[in-house]
Amino acid sequence: MANPTITQLAADLAAGRTTSRTLAEEALARIEDPKGEGKRAFVKVWKEQALAAADASDGLRKAGLVPSTLAGIPVSIKNLCDVAGETTLSGSKALDDAKPATADAPVVARLRAAGAVIVGSTNMSEFAFSGVGFNPHYGTPGNPADRTRVPGGSSAGAAVSVADRMAVAALGTDTGGSVRIPAAVCGLVGFKPTARRVPIDGVIPLSTSLDSIGPLANSVEDCAIVDAVFAGEFGKGPISVPDAAPLAGLRFAIPKHFVMDELDATVAKAFERACKALAAKGVKIEEIDLAELNELPAINAKGGFAASEAYAWHRELIARRGPDYDPFVHPRIMRGKDMTAADYIELLAKRADLCRRVSAITSNYDAVIMPTCAIVAPTIEEVSTPEGFTKKNLLLLRNTTVGNFLDRCAISLPCHAKGELPVGFMMMGEAMADRRVLAMARSLAPVVAAH
Repeated sequence: MANPTITQLAADLAAGRTTSRTLAEEALARIEDPKGEGKRAFVKVWKEQALAAADASDGLRKAGLVPSTLAGIPVSIKNLCDVAGETTLSGSKALDDAKPATADAPVVARLRAAGAVIVGSTNMSEFAFSGVGFNPHYGTPGNPADRTRVPGGSSAGAAVSVADRMAVAALGTDTGGSVRIPAAVCGLVGFKPTARRVPIDGVIPLSTSLDSIGPLANSVEDCAIVDAVFAGEFGKGPISVPDAAPLAGLRFAIPKHFVMDELDATVAKAFERACKALAAKGVKIEEIDLAELNELPAINAKGGFAASEAYAWHRELIARRGPDYDPFVHPRIMRGKDMTAADYIELLAKRADLCRRVSAITSNYDAVIMPTCAIVAPTIEEVSTPEGFTKKNLLLLRNTTVGNFLDRCAISLPCHAKGELPVGFMMMGEAMADRRVLAMARSLAPVVAAH
């Protein structure tokens, strides 16, 4: 049975068929289930606060006060968001002596203002620096499709919390794919907004140039609802969700270069099947030469924005607590140490130049499409060695990083058949075309989902 959506649960709450208290108790019971993944999916659980928030939501509803569609719905937030009174750990042990946050991050405050019930803070790749979802400090939550596999990262616990019904939607962050990768390999919808739409204050940065905050959820509509809250685009009452865009006549481009290399058989088959299903609905799909994407590895060869900007933030903490870092993450941050100011300024110029050149080609299409990840979720064993981790991490991140570097919005939709490991179908729009991408995704989702 499919997991319930925000829209369904909002209707149930409005009709009196359930209460926020009931929804919160059910979510918390799943988190606490010793046979489940709760211990590994969450770093912190706020049971008393969640139940109090749920009771308050039910009381307000009885009085006719419903702040938004999200009111009374259990959500999880990623472990790098400031929550007043809590120490923000970012999936690490190295921050355990940091002072507690004095205020909620704006995105957390917006969730509360919308009436969401925050059940806890989810596990993640340390400091968000990997697409695998492996964490040596707090454990690695098992993939809902196969518990011997990783859930993808860095928003690992976020995906598992939604897939395992410990939350209805989750706050994730996406610097190189950290919302879309776990969504893809766990069979969920994940939306990466154009970064500037959502404030990143009060969120421990990986790369301030690339970081964005987006939702993981069970449907496109759910992602649109949560994204509107994150972006501060909601008033009182129902949240505006873009109408589904007609499919016939849409033009999509598949880049021949970079993103279609080294696809595993399951991914290639699922993506091809999804494209055929869309073509049958009147969508025009063209393979295009986009050799510009082949420039990305060379542009980022010295470590890119993630290494340089992460090193600037971590420099003092590493000097003090370096041995407490994840041994797979520490060397990736240290690559930034050797980057010069000239390297960084050159990187800024090359990014702006590539954005211009690629947009000149892709803006002629409604969107660019590709598999979200080149591979299905690797096993936990496969990423347990430095070599295995590096190889799988690169393949998981490769396609999604394109959208971050080019400052785009993008969504990952499930496109696998029953019995197959989850595969994501990614649609990438131009910068600030977020509502258009969500409108198209509403129509695409049921077509690309193999039945």
